[in-house]
Amino acid sequence: MGRTIPSYRLASEREKRKWKIIRQELDKSERELFDEMMSYSRLYNTGGSVACNPVLLHPILMSIIFEHYKQLEILRKSVGD
Repeated sequence: MGRTIPSYRLASEREKRKWKIIRQELDKSERELFDEMMSYSRLYNTGGSVACNPVLLHPILMSIIFEHYKQLEILRKSVGD
């Protein structure tokens, strides 16, 4: 028997492709940043796959926000030293 729903990883990649038109309108340097930002969601594929969220974009955005938060905390701690 086959799967009735695609894996989270495949579905998230499909969701990211929907943003292609926005990416195309960015400057080249912004595209690189956009791609980097969107790649952060791959770091948390496991968490996204167990979130069971019907809106696929939510775990993707939460992954990006969380990664940015971690980076900000590292910067904050290094400045505070």
